[in-house]
Amino acid sequence: MDFAHYYLDGNADAVEFCPHYPFHHILAAATYTLEEGVQPNRSGSVSLFSVDDALGLVLLHQVKTAGVFDMKWSPAGANLHPLLAQADADGCLKIHRLDSSSDISECRAVLKESGAEKVSSSMCLCLDWEPSATCVSVGLSDGSVSIITSRESRPQISRQWEAHDFEVWTTTFDAHRPHLLYTGSDDCKFSCWDLRESPSKVVFQDRKTHKMGVCCITKNPSDSNILLTGSYDEFLRLWDVRSPHKPINENSISLGGGVWRIKHHPFMPNVVLAACMHNGFAVVDISSGNFVVKEAYKKHESLAYGADWQRGGLVATCSFYDRLVRVWKPENLG
Repeated sequence: MDFAHYYLDGNADAVEFCPHYPFHHILAAATYTLEEGVQPNRSGSVSLFSVDDALGLVLLHQVKTAGVFDMKWSPAGANLHPLLAQADADGCLKIHRLDSSSDISECRAVLKESGAEKVSSSMCLCLDWEPSATCVSVGLSDGSVSIITSRESRPQISRQWEAHDFEVWTTTFDAHRPHLLYTGSDDCKFSCWDLRESPSKVVFQDRKTHKMGVCCITKNPSDSNILLTGSYDEFLRLWDVRSPHKPINENSISLGGGVWRIKHHPFMPNVVLAACMHNGFAVVDISSGNFVVKEAYKKHESLAYGADWQRGGLVATCSFYDRLVRVWKPENLG
């Protein structure tokens, strides 16, 4: 069921609903636009919307910035105020604070930059918050990974290391064991690092399973041992971190198009939303390792990159070249 849509001013590549109460109606959408030439310009924006039952998508605020590759809200319960971190093409990690009217019904909200750190001369491609929001992991285009502390008003690099041979597309903290960090890269490696060691120590590294780059990694919120990976090779795979030498489901499932993002349903841990690049979006039931596509959404007309669940059951998705954000509700979840 389609709820609303909005055309952005640049190529849309990320959407994130705010997980903090009472801001579940707030949606952030990011863009990355490459202007080619002698000196290429990578521009972007972060837009805040209110998802309103009567008005649809209402634009509240927009921040012009460098091209944004990834962004995430700080975990619910970790901060008094919601924070939105962005990884951008200028090699910076920026952290914005959500400022909102005390009267939620007025639908007033703005993003105010609370800190920034120049991480590298390379591009920042992905990020993740540590569960307590005390630091952020950042993956870079040169294959390195950085940990940025965020306890103070100004973020600071606490460590960096060469984690992969090529671009790092995904970095994910283990929500149950936050000293562990998972990374995936264009070198087809899926790795786990122990941050208690200095330099960070490899706990395990799979080099054989993914036939193309590893694009996304997500932990199951209700099972501390289970995680999912998505790859350019189009497969969604289920893993048990106690036995990481091969995925649980040997056959996996091909979603087509390349699996760029995976998001668990906020209340149904065995249901995930996948952004499948050249093949739209899919809602997948992963119960017992037997993957079933419950719903395919193909109303976007270009690369399917951004996807997220609202805690009220709606879904936001975005596609790149048509610069489009859509909000819709799955019809086949029962």
